[in-house]
Amino acid sequence: MLIIPYAAKYRDDMIYMVLQAKDALGRIPSINEDLLDIESNYLARGDMFWLALNEQDRVIGCIGYSRTDNPDEAFLHRLYVKASEKHKGIGSALLRTAEDAMRKQGIRTALVHLGAPKEQWFESYAFYPKHGYAEYVPRYMRKDL
Repeated sequence: MLIIPYAAKYRDDMIYMVLQAKDALGRIPSINEDLLDIESNYLARGDMFWLALNEQDRVIGCIGYSRTDNPDEAFLHRLYVKASEKHKGIGSALLRTAEDAMRKQGIRTALVHLGAPKEQWFESYAFYPKHGYAEYVPRYMRKDL
């Protein structure tokens, strides 16, 4: 597995992977508008987005972050791992990549917004606490970097 900064040539493969990941969770697959234009929604704002690629150069995961109005904070977005590749450390590696980059940018707090109802987002509610995140208000978790 290789984690790279977002490259436009992987856009369609990334979108396909996200739709598959949502379907595997039993959710109705729909595309988040920000994923249609990573350059404008992340990179042009000084934020970041990464892709995890397998040995066949296919997208198997993604994650991004965007800063809040507070320069010390940023929200993590779109952490997805292809269903057949879960529990192999890909999500953890993507999260570490984002957190390391955030630290280098002077961001001190990572935030994440989780969906509702909790039952549909059970993986996220289990994953983030394993990595030091704690709920501070319903559906929101944070970690001091």
